[in-house]
Amino acid sequence: MAFESKKPVYILGISAYYHDSAACLVSNGKIVAAAQEERFTRKKHDASFPSCSVAFCLKQAGISMEDVNYVGFYEKPFLKFERLLLTYLNFAPWGLQSFLMSMPSWLKEKIFLKDMISKELGFSGEILFPEHHESHAASAFFPSPFEKAAILTMDGVGEWTTTSFGLGEGNNISLDAEIRFPHSLGLLYSAFTYYCGFRVNSGEYKLMGLAPYGQPRYADIIRQEIIDIKPDGSFHLNMSYFNYCTGLTMTNDKFHRLFGRAPRSPDTVITQLDMDIARSIQEVTEEIVIKMADHVHELTGCKNLCLAGGVALNCVGNGKIMERGRFKNIWIQPAAGDAGGALGAALFIWYQYLGNSRQVDGKNDLQEGSYLGPGYSKVEVEGFLKARGISYSRFEGDQIFDKIAELIDQEKVIGLVQGRMEFGPRALGARSIIGDARSSKMQEEMNVRIKFRESFRPFAPSVLYEKAREYFELSSESPYMLLVAQVKESQIDADSRKSTLTGIERLKVTRSTIPAITHVDYSARVQTVDNKSNPFFYKIIEAFYKRTGCPVIINTSFNIRGEPIVCSLEDAYRCFMCTNMDYLVLDHFVLDKNQQPDREKYNKEQISQILD
Repeated sequence: MAFESKKPVYILGISAYYHDSAACLVSNGKIVAAAQEERFTRKKHDASFPSCSVAFCLKQAGISMEDVNYVGFYEKPFLKFERLLLTYLNFAPWGLQSFLMSMPSWLKEKIFLKDMISKELGFSGEILFPEHHESHAASAFFPSPFEKAAILTMDGVGEWTTTSFGLGEGNNISLDAEIRFPHSLGLLYSAFTYYCGFRVNSGEYKLMGLAPYGQPRYADIIRQEIIDIKPDGSFHLNMSYFNYCTGLTMTNDKFHRLFGRAPRSPDTVITQLDMDIARSIQEVTEEIVIKMADHVHELTGCKNLCLAGGVALNCVGNGKIMERGRFKNIWIQPAAGDAGGALGAALFIWYQYLGNSRQVDGKNDLQEGSYLGPGYSKVEVEGFLKARGISYSRFEGDQIFDKIAELIDQEKVIGLVQGRMEFGPRALGARSIIGDARSSKMQEEMNVRIKFRESFRPFAPSVLYEKAREYFELSSESPYMLLVAQVKESQIDADSRKSTLTGIERLKVTRSTIPAITHVDYSARVQTVDNKSNPFFYKIIEAFYKRTGCPVIINTSFNIRGEPIVCSLEDAYRCFMCTNMDYLVLDHFVLDKNQQPDREKYNKEQISQILD
């Protein structure tokens, strides 16, 4: 039954208590605001109740909790508690330690979540609890541009479900099949993330970036010993190799014996074994997601596919589905992980629970570039700069774009804050660090001197939408940086293919006309930029193109290792001053590092404190 009212109907969506807590506000089906809690608290992957995110969403809409009609939480806590209890009973007495560690928070807070949400928000209205993968599916389909689409969700685990597929049509989604815990593609990938020395729920993208440096030498061992993959992409894990059901780690001694060593300690040297392991599990993951997508296409007959869940952030796998060509169009939720569950919960209530109609045109999604976070006016920016006594130059009109293009052309590294902050893990030109993609030194320069992170990590290109196919083997737009494509052969340096360097040494090879964003396997995680969703960022790249003939720049997130992407003006200035960035652009204001009066205050000791 559709909800009829002359007053706006406000729905607040919340995700919390696992990782990447977030809040989203929807008004009559329109996404008003969405943000992750980590951006405000500065605690990466903050799992606490998203009080700051809720406050931002309400402020953005100019309302209070009294104006909110419904609250949606992204999963069912009782089902999750059931899984915890039954998992312990199935494995008892093993797992007692992890069980006892999790019980206090469940018995004190999580099992009484409805009361806790009411108390936290001061809300006495209706609180609804879609299932975890319903929230993922809703976040994938409802903001998409499609009237009808197949839906595939893949992650670690919700309540019981780890993978599901179904159909979205009009204002309704239905999930028709699932894979259940402990058999999980997300947890499988996280186990290898842990084994290679990266942090679970944080370092999976590092594993994906490391994979091209290796060879898939262990892929067959993984298939033979660890996972049984069916033709339709369903799978069964050999749980004798894993510890995540009963212990406090992902893998066990049997797993370690299979690959000949214990897990790599973080910050120790990455070996060829790590690279080969990364390549092997990436290849197996791609095989599974391709088979799943093919099966979903065969059963649904849909030309459109929507993806969500943490595994949908594996942009290499997404690119392989697109290359396959079974689906004409693919739309991936930009906040595909648990943060996006807040958005899905809110939209699920508006469309499916309340029965409201949904209008789409088949081309433009309803997420509007995912620029849903806080933004700052020119008055606010200038007020901040003057209050802090910060040295700056102001550029009017299009002069700012010419200035930024000039600085990029001079191989300067620039922090960029403009417009509203992105919702999701990718910086899309609103909270970005940008640079010259043509520079052969820029990848190592930005990784080591700016981001303070591993040198092997690739950078993404942002390219003018209309020029993308001149540089990348891309059959569709990629506005959310969630598809990997090969660099066009016409842009590749033929001599680079003759190189005999291996491992990390391959970084020394100049592979294309845009070497800073060309990964060692000649791929790139592409963001196509159009003039509609982010005109400011588009005009920067356009000015650079007019100046240099190159419509591609580097775009990486505005943060350093271990910190969330910057949110406030203060966050941006502090990060700028504590790194080797050359310039900071805050809207139409440009800050030169060498002209800052307090630059001596931000010394090496402070940088060390940030990294610790």
